[in-house]
Amino acid sequence: MNEELKPLISRILASHRSMFGNSLYNLPINDNDAAKTLHLAPYALLSHGLGKDPLFTYGNQTALRLFELTWEEMLLTPSRASAESGNQKTREEFMQNVIKNSYAKRYSGVRISSVGKKFKIIDASVWNILGKGGAIIGQAAAFMKWEDI
Repeated sequence: MNEELKPLISRILASHRSMFGNSLYNLPINDNDAAKTLHLAPYALLSHGLGKDPLFTYGNQTALRLFELTWEEMLLTPSRASAESGNQKTREEFMQNVIKNSYAKRYSGVRISSVGKKFKIIDASVWNILGKGGAIIGQAAAFMKWEDI
């Protein structure tokens, strides 16, 4: 696990605990153990930063496999690319609502891999990632279920 990622993962997990009142999929409280567990988890976890066209900032092995990206490719990919071009506006509106409401539960939607393979994410949790001062520094999503389309 890259040491540079530990602060981001710590913020993702702390923000999840703050928004939902529990740990993400019963992860260990110790963030060092959680970082290792997240990397190899059977569920997908992704995050992106903020800005006009935010890039992904994290994707665990399951997310990398689903989106058919390498780690390096993930970090160069705008998160909007996870939706087909015709669905990007709807996705953006949803993400803006998450910014306003802090989180969303049970989200389902169609996504697309880097090579055009479609899949539906089911019952995703999406939340704002908060910095130490409480400012929003990004957003994260986790989902345990998906189906190929």
